[in-house]
Amino acid sequence: MTSLPAAVIATVKATAPAVAAHGTAIVARMYDLMFAANPEVREMFNPAHMTPEGQIGALAEAVAAYAANIDRLEVLAPAVERISQKHASLGVRPEHYPVVGRHLLQAIRDVLGAAATADVIAAWATAYGFLADLFIGRERVAVVAQASAPGGWAGLRDFRVARKVAESATITSFYLDPADGGPLPAFRPGQYVGIRTDELVPAGAWRNYSLSDRPGAGHLRVSVKREPAAGAAHPAGVVSNHLHDRVGPGDVIRVSAPAGDFFLTEPTDRPVVLLSGGVGLTVMMSMLAHLAERGSAQPVHFIHAATHSVVHAFRDDVKALCARRSNFTSHVRYWRPTADCVPGRDYDSAGEVDVALVRAVAGTLDCDFYLCGPKPFMRGLHWGLTTAGVPVARIHFEFFGPASDITAQ
Repeated sequence: MTSLPAAVIATVKATAPAVAAHGTAIVARMYDLMFAANPEVREMFNPAHMTPEGQIGALAEAVAAYAANIDRLEVLAPAVERISQKHASLGVRPEHYPVVGRHLLQAIRDVLGAAATADVIAAWATAYGFLADLFIGRERVAVVAQASAPGGWAGLRDFRVARKVAESATITSFYLDPADGGPLPAFRPGQYVGIRTDELVPAGAWRNYSLSDRPGAGHLRVSVKREPAAGAAHPAGVVSNHLHDRVGPGDVIRVSAPAGDFFLTEPTDRPVVLLSGGVGLTVMMSMLAHLAERGSAQPVHFIHAATHSVVHAFRDDVKALCARRSNFTSHVRYWRPTADCVPGRDYDSAGEVDVALVRAVAGTLDCDFYLCGPKPFMRGLHWGLTTAGVPVARIHFEFFGPASDITAQ
């Protein structure tokens, strides 16, 4: 149900196809306008993600989905929750919404031209205001829940780096203790925290990093992949390189409370399959450690894809966790093993992780699946699992970018 006027709904739905067709151009124009007029908001965005495959595409998809479903907003509830969790973690405030709205409407005018009549813009302004109020309300609830939870807080809290551990040539873990000596927060395995690096303002100072250890471990742990430069279009990761090169034991970093809608659900009788590729391993480590600590009764299968042993993180940790439980198994597949990689020690098989491997390891596809990794990895597995008849409700994934990039057939 919605309280939007019928005329607004009709106008927005009528213009939905045009907005969807030009969505990437509209959103890219909006960000250009907003960053020029309001540079203070730039710090919330990762420059490396401001691409049609990343943040621009994700927002374009969200705008198109809102327009197409404006008369049945219940369809968008999962997306609203996911975005609200991100916003709460990144310090988005109610006063930011009018800024975005102003530049979005101007971008629609600029891109659609004569088709963006006064009536069209007025309808979109009303629709945007309605959606902004939904987000503001949900984010207020999320922030209150974070602050009122045991060990929780609102905004940013100082944490001291207790340990810094190189997990591979590219991934380093930071063990964090509250600088105020207070209690640690509870969180759900799979959630993330926001880290704000004041020294890097305005070069995109906020980042979300998955918590890579279980709840109740006596610390928070984030495991960060160093992002190298990959040509002019993909500069080196500003925050990841700062953390790797300049942050060490004793240093203090500012952290937002755990958030996120991707996490282990209530246990069922079905086996759990944790599927990760590359740095997607970090979020699965939290889930695996939690299931091992809890003594999960159902079978748990940890399947990881890595390029080779040099970039393979947490090898021994996974083996140790699975050794604690007779119903836990692990399988590592290297895409490009080198001559130094030892089968049986470093990895179990070579090639790509696919549904055939999943079926062979788990013995069945009647499982609950959790996916995190590069887009081709997740898209291939999502397609393979759904094609094999796995209900989409049993396939959970974490991905930065348009969800359709994973679910499209």
